Amino acid sequence: MSKITNMTTGNPSKLILGFAFPIIVTNIGQQLYTIVDTAIVGRGVGVSALAAVGCTTWIYGLILWTILALTYGFSTFISRYFGMGNKEMLNKYLGTSVFLSFIIGIILTVVGIIATRPLLELLKTPSDIIDDAALYLYVMIGGTLAIMGYNLTSSVLRAFGDGRSPLIAMIISAVLNVGLDLLFVMVIPWGVFGAAFASVISQLISFIYCVIQIKNIEIVDLKKSDLIPDFKVIREVIVFSLPLGFQNAILAVGGIVLQGAVNLEGSVFIAGYTATNRIYGMFEGTAIALGNAITTFMSQNYGAKKLDRVKSGFKASFVILIVLSLIVMVLMLITGKFFLSLFISQEEAGAPESLDIAFKYLFVMLISLPILYLLYLYRSSLQAIGNSFWSMLSGIAEFIMRVVFATFIYDSFGTNSIYFVESAAWLGALIVVIPPCYYHLNRLTHKEL
Repeated sequence: MSKITNMTTGNPSKLILGFAFPIIVTNIGQQLYTIVDTAIVGRGVGVSALAAVGCTTWIYGLILWTILALTYGFSTFISRYFGMGNKEMLNKYLGTSVFLSFIIGIILTVVGIIATRPLLELLKTPSDIIDDAALYLYVMIGGTLAIMGYNLTSSVLRAFGDGRSPLIAMIISAVLNVGLDLLFVMVIPWGVFGAAFASVISQLISFIYCVIQIKNIEIVDLKKSDLIPDFKVIREVIVFSLPLGFQNAILAVGGIVLQGAVNLEGSVFIAGYTATNRIYGMFEGTAIALGNAITTFMSQNYGAKKLDRVKSGFKASFVILIVLSLIVMVLMLITGKFFLSLFISQEEAGAPESLDIAFKYLFVMLISLPILYLLYLYRSSLQAIGNSFWSMLSGIAEFIMRVVFATFIYDSFGTNSIYFVESAAWLGALIVVIPPCYYHLNRLTHKEL
């Protein structure tokens, strides 16, 4: 049976850390098997294949990040009504989330497949890797419904305070994904197609597991009537979730513009850039996990009208995020070169240059890590109390910084400016969300609810 957690009583720091821990393990585990996945491609097929997969990151991210934001927004309502103890509305919003996820998943699949090749050509993807890049994207985008389902169900489980079931789902997915990678890439030489196919299958199995766990939650009693569109509920969910989806989509668009600049540097640079981005996913996973924990804690207490706990949860989270960002920074500075070396065979032409590029990029990102962690704190806090507008504006700021660095600054300063793009984007986004977050937290009163 799924383990749900009521966060409206108890020590905020212990609850947030206790809830975040399995999510941190889940996210790090996901990134570790992504690292293994990428390493299998890089070593099993070669630097060109690694570059092909890498240059799809932002294009596929446009779909994946939109999914993550929307399902995150959907689950916020479930967490709030769970805090209220309102079973009827909880199931109504759960049914609406399922309906919307299916419709949006279909749209993203169709649009994504149609846009794949034109986007790769627009970004001047090198001719030696464009066919593999397109093939990888076709398979990944073809599995959008499975990935949408997994992210929705894991978000719903976390909304109930269950971080354990998504962790188990990740372990199942990781073991399956690595096993299928070895089969489809190393044994059956399917190259990048095999790597993408393995990812889709593993996500589908994880989705099925999460569905089973949700059915075991006593308060969940989904009826056919809950799946029938209720346009009032749909409007409320969309109004809140759409800015989050737009925020993540525009972040990915900024990344796509940046990828165009990276592609101009050639396959060797793309391979090094890709290696660092895979490592970056590991330490960002900790920030994402804490952001989820913060949202769940604050949403449940906001729904229960325990506003003092909302504020105390924010203060506790601030300390936790600063400390953890420094710990992660030190650990990754020590182990970063080892992880980067997993992606590329030292004997292959261009490998030393790719690794040098990768570590320069990684070092700059690590020293900026506290900025990224605080960004997740302020965004998650605003979203938890029902304000997604400022998160969207911070996403626009992040987008602007990426575009400025990928165009004007890149034209003036060249390759070295690429290393500072992410840090500058995080800082711009953080500046936008700090004032409104404190403003909305300070004006929380019982009267408002």
